[in-house]
Amino acid sequence: MNKTRVFFVLFLLSTFVVGCTVKATQGVDSMTTPVVVSLTDGLDRSITLELPAKRIVSLAPSNTELLFDVGADSQVIGRDSFSNYPAEAGQVQDIGGSMGQYNYEDIAALEPDLVLAAEINTPEQVRSLENLGLKVYYLSNPVDFDGLFENIRTVGYLSGHDQESELLISDLSARVADIETKLAGVTSKPTVYYELDATDPASPYTIGSSTFGDYLITKAGGNNIGTLIGEGWVQVSSEEILRINPDLILLGDVYAGVTPETVAARPGWDVLDAVRSGKVIPFNDDLMSRPTARLVTGLEALAALLHPEVFND
Repeated sequence: MNKTRVFFVLFLLSTFVVGCTVKATQGVDSMTTPVVVSLTDGLDRSITLELPAKRIVSLAPSNTELLFDVGADSQVIGRDSFSNYPAEAGQVQDIGGSMGQYNYEDIAALEPDLVLAAEINTPEQVRSLENLGLKVYYLSNPVDFDGLFENIRTVGYLSGHDQESELLISDLSARVADIETKLAGVTSKPTVYYELDATDPASPYTIGSSTFGDYLITKAGGNNIGTLIGEGWVQVSSEEILRINPDLILLGDVYAGVTPETVAARPGWDVLDAVRSGKVIPFNDDLMSRPTARLVTGLEALAALLHPEVFND
């Protein structure tokens, strides 16, 4: 993977740390009842919108997923280039986003009544869109499941799918509670090394503290070794990984061609317990890094990997 892609991936990931609280002054009863509302978004801006929004452009994969999650898929008229889930999102017009470059003319031509931004978008990009006369709502990333559920509720509110969003939140909350119940009696916590990017195998990137990935690993009953290195997304030396000798290695960089075999071939890594016991496992990084309903799926997958004695009975 070239350096340009590495830096962009890290930029996307590094935005997944800070959350916000959304405040609304009025609810939306149905898709046929337009209401003018005043909202405060993730940039602490006061925005006046007519809701529900019926023509929505999404600037981030997470936003696109959330819109589809709450049943607003028919209202999405534009999406960024990286919105690849669900598959149906691929049928929506691509408005750019590679290396943070969007086609503003295409966005304006779609005549959206709402542009949904995220933390991969800069305040300058938000201002540029607003200068075109567009309404932009900036959705901050959550730091825990409560924040995720609030984001789902907000997207449902903006799109007029309040009921669907509440049903989704109820289902997700029950799934999280089920995991918590099953792990309540677990005392052992395997150590986990989660790999984000090993373009330089001698100094790969991992998830440190104050990240949702660390939150998920901890909630799934594990100890993330990245917290010993630092906060956010950090580089760790190969020597440090060998010294800690994690029980489990999860490969979030499988998209770059990393496999258990290539990991085992790294100098000295063949002696690691995780390598010798076959616990080097590819993992879908979208389940760790995208703030959508699939984070709960990520929690379930992690819990099953970390504690098969509980979940594989």
